[in-house]
Amino acid sequence: MKRKLPLFCLAALLSASLHAAELGELDTEQLGAMQQNQSALVVDIRTPQEWQATGLIPGSHKLQSFDADGKFDQEKWLADLEKLKTSPDQPVVLVCRSGNRSAKVGKMLSEQPGIAKVYHLNNGIQSWIRSGRPVAPDCLASACN
Repeated sequence: MKRKLPLFCLAALLSASLHAAELGELDTEQLGAMQQNQSALVVDIRTPQEWQATGLIPGSHKLQSFDADGKFDQEKWLADLEKLKTSPDQPVVLVCRSGNRSAKVGKMLSEQPGIAKVYHLNNGIQSWIRSGRPVAPDCLASACN
């Protein structure tokens, strides 16, 4: 019985490390390189009003996390995220206004089984804009054409 306990503990630790990823933090330069070199999925989790106010990082996808009441439907959000991914091991980079919400959602995402590479943009879209990087306007399909 004594021999089985250490093996069980080791197996549990290995299993946990296979499922949990750590949340990485990127600066704007690292994010730009990741978009080009690793086909990272950049997900902007801000509100529609925020997208309208500042625009979006080119190539990013809008997937609002918290609704107007501050509620988060984790199951729906995860299902919608899966639809955006092109491969199971695609790196996911979360963006919000300042990095606060993306860190919270990123921590939750990094605890999900099967999610290996999770990052968030340090200081959010604000840092992207301050660094002089381009933004794409947020508009309806008919308004952009």
